[in-house]
Amino acid sequence: MGKEFKALNKQPPIGVILAQIGTPTAPTAKAVRPYLKRFLSDRRIIDYSPLFWQPLLRGVILRLRPRRSAELYRQIWTTEGSPLLFHSLAQQSGLQTLLGSRYQVELGLAYSEPSMEQAMNTLEANGVTRIIIVPLFPQYSSTTTASVFDQASFAALGRQSSTGPVTKRLIPALRFMDAYYNEPGYISAMKSHLLQQMELLSSDPDYFVLTFHGIPKRYADTGDPYPEQCMETARLLASAMHWEPGRWQVTFQSRFGREEWVGPSTADVLGKLAERGIHKPLIFSPGLVTDCLETLHELAIEGREQFEAGGGHAEDFTAIPCLNNHEDWLDFLAEHIEKNAQGW
Repeated sequence: MGKEFKALNKQPPIGVILAQIGTPTAPTAKAVRPYLKRFLSDRRIIDYSPLFWQPLLRGVILRLRPRRSAELYRQIWTTEGSPLLFHSLAQQSGLQTLLGSRYQVELGLAYSEPSMEQAMNTLEANGVTRIIIVPLFPQYSSTTTASVFDQASFAALGRQSSTGPVTKRLIPALRFMDAYYNEPGYISAMKSHLLQQMELLSSDPDYFVLTFHGIPKRYADTGDPYPEQCMETARLLASAMHWEPGRWQVTFQSRFGREEWVGPSTADVLGKLAERGIHKPLIFSPGLVTDCLETLHELAIEGREQFEAGGGHAEDFTAIPCLNNHEDWLDFLAEHIEKNAQGW
């Protein structure tokens, strides 16, 4: 009777979904096209009217951009496949080890596989009824955090839209992890990572560029708190690193289209460092915690070329990897997940 009672009252694990944007399945135009179509059709990303945007997307962008993007992906692709997917799976595995059997950790990508729906189905097939959504974006933005929250919500509800058909009856309880841009554990993990990486250098950098993925300025002007959170993250990290004022700055990368974006532009800044007398810059992306096209190519390859084109020496340019599965970073995430699971 005792064993029977214990079995009946055994709680299923708490589900955890690590939420990321996604990646093509291969560095080819054929694989990039459907990924870009899903990504650029999300009105959290591009909020123009579909009547204007979809003809432009399908008629011009999806005919030209996949081929160009595929060439960039080919330059960073590894024997293990997509860097973002490889590192995300390592984060998932590392967190599962830290959290133990009370939790079940899955990876959910918004615009590719393993999808948010697949992650949700896997958890529910194991009896999970309580799920924490962990956006791998420390700073909140409607273009990232809100996008994966949308995907997670629809996956949990078993429908594609508020007016679409219903495919399930039992809905799991969801908790969405808040932005953690100013959490001490996150700042400390970046400090530890940077110090470890800088120990590998033959000489100290003379300037630090903290770059964040950009958003249209209009988004910030209409309520997206992302730029302010980026600035606070940078301030806290610079303070932790004991960088003097004038030795570091914040920039924003990955501009798209003709609309004005928040700035200053990372590309513009890198191209002018040498004329400012900066010889050994170090660039790091606090907001991108998983290496991907935007860090491995846009920063480490294109950024080096921009610095060199402005008069710098390519060998003196240092691009630091993302946190990826750094021990202190995963420790912070594990502690923060347990904090969010309190009461469950």
